[in-house]
Amino acid sequence: MGKDVAITPGKVVLRNELIELIQYAPMTKHVRPEPILVVPAWIMKYYILDLSPNNSLIRYLVSQGYTVFCISWRNPTAKLRNVTLDDYRRLGLMAALEAVTDICGEAKIHACGYCLGGTLLAIAAAAMGRDGDDRFATVTMLAAQTDFTEAGELQLFTDESQLALLDDVMWRQGYLDSSQMAGAFQMLRSNDLVWLRLIKTYLLGEREQANDLMAWNTDATRMPYRMHSEYLRRMYLHNDLAEGRYRVEGRPVAVSAIRGPIFAVSTETDHVAPWHSVYKIHLLNEGDITFVLTSGGHNAGTVSEPGHPRRHYRIEHRPAQGSFVSPEEWMAAAIEHDGSWWVDWVAWLNAHSGEPVPPPPLAAPEKGYPALADAPGSYVRET
Repeated sequence: MGKDVAITPGKVVLRNELIELIQYAPMTKHVRPEPILVVPAWIMKYYILDLSPNNSLIRYLVSQGYTVFCISWRNPTAKLRNVTLDDYRRLGLMAALEAVTDICGEAKIHACGYCLGGTLLAIAAAAMGRDGDDRFATVTMLAAQTDFTEAGELQLFTDESQLALLDDVMWRQGYLDSSQMAGAFQMLRSNDLVWLRLIKTYLLGEREQANDLMAWNTDATRMPYRMHSEYLRRMYLHNDLAEGRYRVEGRPVAVSAIRGPIFAVSTETDHVAPWHSVYKIHLLNEGDITFVLTSGGHNAGTVSEPGHPRRHYRIEHRPAQGSFVSPEEWMAAAIEHDGSWWVDWVAWLNAHSGEPVPPPPLAAPEKGYPALADAPGSYVRET
């Protein structure tokens, strides 16, 4: 990190007990007035979105004339065992939002959440919509679920008995260890991640050629006990967000309250957030939704830079109050395009942005946001 991967230049401008917020240095003389705030999942290190320079989504956005901020989550120890899911909203997303607003002024913000970070973004955006907070210009969700009734094979691990066992394990440790988490995901794709690898390595004597994505995949994180228990029960087991039972600051939130255009990306072979599940955003929000289905899995489909061979995607727009079509009808109607969905996303962001202006300052010490360290910061190095 900082040498081969996570090398997009920037500064840590905020640090609290849960996050470091990175502001990236501009690469263009002028930038769009609306900054982008990226909310990764804390189930992974943030630099899945800032791998090598050629396939870094963050670097790509900066090169396209955007001011980009990204949250780097802390890798929790037992000391953070009682951190809640709402703490991740307050100390994570909302604290970052305040910083971006202070540094960049009154311009609205393009919010982008990946995986679990996308679910958190949906919760926060729903609460903001409920309360009349209109700071988001757009909301982008990458491989993120808001309805968990078709959440795929992970549901095999989330009945009452499994969660009771998991609670006991996490209570003793104060967290879910990264190796325990990795084991669950390996079982979801056992043919690819277990048996095929064993056959190649031990029977055929073939060694896999290491790459940045594989190196990132071994750099796993832990899950705090209370947060992870709440997340699994309230989302996977009880589907509280989709059914209007999830509360923020004592009052329920609804995905229907999310204001502004939504850009939702799903991947064809996603075992973590199956695309039929991601597609349910159309049922929960009647607003303007652009939906993308891209080739690849949960990570490789997201890290799908221009020029990557053998990549394709489908994209369709449903206007606000538009009619619902089933996933199967959508698939039949959507035309397949070769290449990267990143290009279409930037075009969509441009259409919802103002004319370029001089970039904002890199950090703002006079407003309480000094440059604390160079990117990628210190939290991402915690093991």
